[in-house]
Amino acid sequence: MTLSMYQAGIPVAIRFLNNLSAIIDKAAAHCTARNIDQSVLVNFRLAPDMLPFSRQVQIASDIVKGGAARLAGVEVPSYEDNEASFDDLKARIAKTVAFLQTFTPAQIDGTEGKEIILKGRTGDRKFTGIDYLTNFVMPNLFFHTTTAYAILRHNGIEIGKKDFLGG
Repeated sequence: MTLSMYQAGIPVAIRFLNNLSAIIDKAAAHCTARNIDQSVLVNFRLAPDMLPFSRQVQIASDIVKGGAARLAGVEVPSYEDNEASFDDLKARIAKTVAFLQTFTPAQIDGTEGKEIILKGRTGDRKFTGIDYLTNFVMPNLFFHTTTAYAILRHNGIEIGKKDFLGG
């Protein structure tokens, strides 16, 4: 049995976004139980030069919606990046998951050799579809969801590996 581009990307991204949403639920409950303003955690960063929790969630969302869209050859949806609460971030995740669920294997499979070009401030980055998915999209998803998890764990949210990986 071979692993398809769709299987390696879409279900994995949906799982990690849903796990992130469940972790946010635990953070919200933690804040409520301890009378902590959610904005403290939404804006928290592990180091002064790191992006805050909200940006980690936004980037995780952006990377997978952009990845799926580019592989399938459809327009990448644009989100405003104005989330200021856990509910806002959960809504963004839900919107991203709903977008990912619109893709079929037929739209993603067979894109291993497709040329993907990302425009950037320092120039274009060129990938094949397989390299884009496995060396850019998925590692970025894992990095930003891990960082979001670490921010919450650092702040005392009772979460563990099972929460990160899901059931």
